[in-house]
Amino acid sequence: MPRRPAPSRKLGGSPDAGHSGIPYPVAIESTLAEERKCTVKQEQTTRAVIERFNAALNRHDVDGVMALMSPDCVFENTFPAPDGERYEGHQAVRGFWERLLADAPKATFTTEEIFTTGNRGVVRWRYVWGDDTGPSGYVRGVDLFLVRDGRVAEKLSYVKG
Repeated sequence: MPRRPAPSRKLGGSPDAGHSGIPYPVAIESTLAEERKCTVKQEQTTRAVIERFNAALNRHDVDGVMALMSPDCVFENTFPAPDGERYEGHQAVRGFWERLLADAPKATFTTEEIFTTGNRGVVRWRYVWGDDTGPSGYVRGVDLFLVRDGRVAEKLSYVKG
């Protein structure tokens, strides 16, 4: 039976060392720490983009909303059931927001909860519509966001009921 060669000690002085000369457990911990820093920064960016998007939507600022959406953005509406309507690209998505906000000038979205992981975000919301006499109805739902390069690339909406 052939003999196995002895572990090389050139790279880090021990058989537990990686190619960088840093022992494997330390190298792995360092890599994971760096990845976590990147993930935390991405999550903070994702959350900030989503919060700015929702603020622009509540101001009924279509230009502000669209400035936060990528040119190849995708939006899936909650209506008609069961799958909603899909809008692709700036022009189609802008048209949807213009119609929605013109039809419901007093409407508001209230964020009930938001969380992010990497470049994905989830927002649980309440949408209230009405007129000058007050609210006339509401629905609750969830949006799934994909943020890419500081812009919303995808917003998929779902509602209860």
